Amino acid sequence: MHPHTSKFGHSFQVLVISIVFAIFFDQTLSVDLMFDACKPQNCGNAPNISYPFWIANRQESYCGHPHFEVACNGKDPVLTISNDDYIIKDVFYANNSFLLAIQTVYDFNNSCPTPLHNFSIFRTPFEYSLGYADLFFFYDCTSYPVDVTYPVACASNSTHHSFAVFHKEILEHNKFSFESCHSSVNAPVEGEDIRNLLEMNFTDVLRKGFVLEWSEDDCNDCKRSGGRCGSVGDEFICYCPDQPHSKTCDDGDQLDWGRKLAIAFGTAGFTIVTMVLIYFIHRRCHKRRYAASSWISRNISSHPSSTTDLENAVTMYGVRILKYSELEKATNYFDSKKELGDGGFGTVYQGKLRDGRVVAVKRLYEHNYKRVEQFMNEIEILARLRHPNLVSLYGCTSRHCRELLLVYEYIPNGTVADHLHGEQVKPGSLSWNTRMSIAIQTASALSYLHASDVIHRDVKTNNILLDDNFCVKVADFGLSRLFPNDVTHVSTAPQGTAGYVDPEYHECYQLTNKSDVYSFGVVLIELISSKPAVDITRHRHEINLSNMAINKIQNHALHELVDPFLGFESDSKVRNMITDVAELAFQCLQSERDMRPSMEKVLENLKRIQGENGNTENTEEVEIPADEVVLLKSDPPPLSPDSVNVNWICREATPNASS
Repeated sequence: MHPHTSKFGHSFQVLVISIVFAIFFDQTLSVDLMFDACKPQNCGNAPNISYPFWIANRQESYCGHPHFEVACNGKDPVLTISNDDYIIKDVFYANNSFLLAIQTVYDFNNSCPTPLHNFSIFRTPFEYSLGYADLFFFYDCTSYPVDVTYPVACASNSTHHSFAVFHKEILEHNKFSFESCHSSVNAPVEGEDIRNLLEMNFTDVLRKGFVLEWSEDDCNDCKRSGGRCGSVGDEFICYCPDQPHSKTCDDGDQLDWGRKLAIAFGTAGFTIVTMVLIYFIHRRCHKRRYAASSWISRNISSHPSSTTDLENAVTMYGVRILKYSELEKATNYFDSKKELGDGGFGTVYQGKLRDGRVVAVKRLYEHNYKRVEQFMNEIEILARLRHPNLVSLYGCTSRHCRELLLVYEYIPNGTVADHLHGEQVKPGSLSWNTRMSIAIQTASALSYLHASDVIHRDVKTNNILLDDNFCVKVADFGLSRLFPNDVTHVSTAPQGTAGYVDPEYHECYQLTNKSDVYSFGVVLIELISSKPAVDITRHRHEINLSNMAINKIQNHALHELVDPFLGFESDSKVRNMITDVAELAFQCLQSERDMRPSMEKVLENLKRIQGENGNTENTEEVEIPADEVVLLKSDPPPLSPDSVNVNWICREATPNASS
């Protein structure tokens, strides 16, 4: 080695040791102050405020998360979201959730405390609780609908009306013109028991507040070890009496040398930086290995694979997490020419993964206020279910990704709605045998869901996909709900699609598996008639297909309902089967849920109807083992990236086959 190089190396080492010693000495004096600075603070009579929240002008920003800054107005902590101030009424640190209400309703000098801005959790770390519902306010409307939940008299006059409703779809269904209103905003409320809310005025409803949640972190472990939680930027830090640790005070993982050296060299000046660069060139191999291993250990934990492989190996509920960039390329950057469909929660694109699989990528709307809840709900449910007539989920993006994407198996032949009254309609092409096959397979999927304690909540022909053999794949679990097996119903705000929603559910806000049975009854009528569930061009008493069907069946005019291309008048077997299916649909469409059969009974009757008429060649059921039926009640099995690509067998149901 050259003597000058050796001398430089020795001098540099002395300098580095001196800087590091100074850093450690300084931290021994200052860490206790940081630990003390992050103790919980009180804001009047409100709950104690601690990480991830921090009070501006009282605490340092490193005591909380950047997005959790609150102000103290003397008696209440206030958090600003969507340009409005919200009072934090309570914080449930054990559950990572907090209760808040808009501040205007507590301002008694305000004679009309209505919300003025749309509420959104977009670009925030918050998530909605499961009981969340939207209360929509409409201001200065020249028309006034019949179905108004709350009149807002303080913002109305003789010519312009203001009001609030829970369900915009009711107004849409009644053809209310939203353009007659000057403006509208959504306000979140806690909607688990809307029946009680209906007895209040809108101000009291807003005062009750609503619950938001935040993602789990290492804070509980830090506090159990005697530390106090904080952050540097978006990175969690556990402040301890001795010095900061990355997770807990007793994990021995103190702030790493790399970070301390970075802080030191950042303040040392140009000369030291120059010396560091020279030294790094001299020792580049050793330092580069150290830096890489340090980064991986902090962010991913040790693993023999490369960083890319590690990222690809991450799963959520056993479902593979895919890179956003990969899905961008797979869909040609969400090319409009790749669009397969548009729904209430997102747009679906056709794509092709790097392994060659053709997939359907659902891109959730950014302005959908419940997008994260729907996203997590669909992943959790689909990851646990296995059935030949349920669509398979291949992967998803991280919940923290800039966009939420779900990746499904691609089903190439459109939806049942497309073939009955949509873009792929060809009169006479969808035979009655094929329709029976579709009904049985759909009923089989729903029966399986109910046996697994899952309610679909949005059964409709647009959510029943068909492959090239006209085999069914029930899709779109964004509205699905896990159903506790120790209760008879769940109280929740009605959701779903106009024309398919259970009237008792709409009236009493009680969700049961019989709500799916009602929706399936509408599907059966669509299969019989080839008519859409809602059509405003029909007579006003027949806009809803369910009402039309009930009237026709009760008046012995079924022939007026049936698609004339099905052979109802010319083929006795077809006539007998359609009549029996119509009677079954009539039972499903009963307004009282106790009068409806279970989905298991519906499936049983459909098989009986098919068997009695000698039509068994078009549908082959795949038996589901008993342990598969209760998959949802246990932990999800470990999945490989390709394990959901199950090759279910379905016999071809030829659409052009003779009846």
